[in-house]
Amino acid sequence: MSARNPDGPGRFRRVLLPLGALIGVIAAAGVTVVALRATSGPECRGTLPLKIAVTPAVEEVVRGAADDYQATQPMADEKCVQVQVEARGAADVANELPTAQINPPALWVPDSSMWAAETQRQAGEEGAEAPRLDILDPLASSPLVIAGSERSLSALGWPITPVTWAKVVDPKVPVTLSDPTMSTEGLATLAVIRAQLGNPDGTPKPELIGALLRVGRNALPSVRDAFGKVVQGEENAPVFTASEQSVLSANRVAGSRRVVASYPKEGTVSFDYPLVRVSRAGEQAGTAQAAADFEKALRTGRTAQRFAEAGFRTPDGKAPGGWTNEKDGVRGDDVAVLKTPDPDQVSELLRTWGAVSLDTRLLAVLDVSGSMAEKMSNGQTRVEAAREAALTALGMLPDTSEIGLWAFSTNKKPPNDWIELVPVGPLGEPIAGAPRRVQLQKGAGNLPALVGGGTALHETALAAFRHVQQTYDPSKINSVTLITDGSNDDISSIDLPALVATLKQEADPARPVPMIMVGLGADADMDALRQIADATGGKAYQAMEPEDIRGVLLDGISQRRCRPNC
Repeated sequence: MSARNPDGPGRFRRVLLPLGALIGVIAAAGVTVVALRATSGPECRGTLPLKIAVTPAVEEVVRGAADDYQATQPMADEKCVQVQVEARGAADVANELPTAQINPPALWVPDSSMWAAETQRQAGEEGAEAPRLDILDPLASSPLVIAGSERSLSALGWPITPVTWAKVVDPKVPVTLSDPTMSTEGLATLAVIRAQLGNPDGTPKPELIGALLRVGRNALPSVRDAFGKVVQGEENAPVFTASEQSVLSANRVAGSRRVVASYPKEGTVSFDYPLVRVSRAGEQAGTAQAAADFEKALRTGRTAQRFAEAGFRTPDGKAPGGWTNEKDGVRGDDVAVLKTPDPDQVSELLRTWGAVSLDTRLLAVLDVSGSMAEKMSNGQTRVEAAREAALTALGMLPDTSEIGLWAFSTNKKPPNDWIELVPVGPLGEPIAGAPRRVQLQKGAGNLPALVGGGTALHETALAAFRHVQQTYDPSKINSVTLITDGSNDDISSIDLPALVATLKQEADPARPVPMIMVGLGADADMDALRQIADATGGKAYQAMEPEDIRGVLLDGISQRRCRPNC
């Protein structure tokens, strides 16, 4: 406790009062005293605030350490240090720190070094004015687990066998993911799924895109919402991912085991709660000393005990004794910890999620010329293979996506070479007595009956581009996906050089409409498809086998965010 020094303005002296007299004075003023200790000491020339941002899960532990530290009446640069603990999500702090030049925290405890390393990278790109981040040793740890009600996890084999990550990406399992741009649980889950389904070079496999589209349709803002569904007893509460500590904490608050945790045998990512020193030019003198002194308080045996009591493991992954699956829904066993993604991998993960979670506005244009009746290696005709791939991709998109369907061949609907089967609009919107999603399925089912005529590629590509551009929705990603097996054989149509020149001239950076061109088989005119795609900022793919079609469609979806610049 400090008192103003009468010897001069702005100076404080630590004063020792008899404890009984002090309590009597304060009690007379109507104030309840929990504990108070004062010692004599040197004068304080003002105060030095030490701001520390912490992930909410460790707030109480850090506040306990702050109380211990404040009890020593700390000073730095002849100022009395006052610790200010602020609970904030790691993603929020990470988004602000790279450009935070006014009053950033001096210390930061996120729940994962993924956020710290990504923020450190971004701050480095901002120049000398950006805060400097030094990532120090972790304070605790907690593994990412697959969580849910006993009923939902028992359906997946728990507790006899661990629930695997393969189950998380299984289309038949009801799973939800918390938004990885806002939650470490979501980001860590993306990292594990990528490790299971990603290519060695870091690019996403079609299976990864498909999995993210499925779980993304039901993404929740935070893991608290997933816990809420289980605790409220919803029978259809989905499986979700969470830190082990949050499962234990939720059950303690509920007073019974409502949520249980399964530890995937493939391994998992660990939350590592690093301490991050955030320094900046112009920070108050003494801040570095105060931060270093408070770090010592965060690493005492008493603070370690508080972490253990709150359900955290030690930094090296050891669980404290006393946990039981019957009581807390968790185990204290050792877990296999996977490598934490580096900043480049985190950026790639967030880009991929950003692409698949964006609302799309897409016109699908399928070739129904006579050659589309030819069979592929699996016995399906080309039009059947294209239809099945399109329906698979369609089933993964949320109802807010806007999709339309055209079919084309020469003189399909004179004077046009194309016919609109379903107009572009939200998948969940009723149209002609049924949701547009159902109408699209019906329209795709009718494609084989429309096969006949030549390939009117050029006129159709131009018409599709213009249609989407003229009806452009700035709140969505607007694009055209065209699938064909041949080359333009409509001699009365615009030629390729004129088509490409027209597309380049009409392309509007303010209203980009990238065209994803898919050539089926060896006879597809890939040179023409590439020129058309390049003119619009899109991409051309060749699919030689039926299974390739789904892959290229999903790859096109994964790159929507960066088109036309990727």
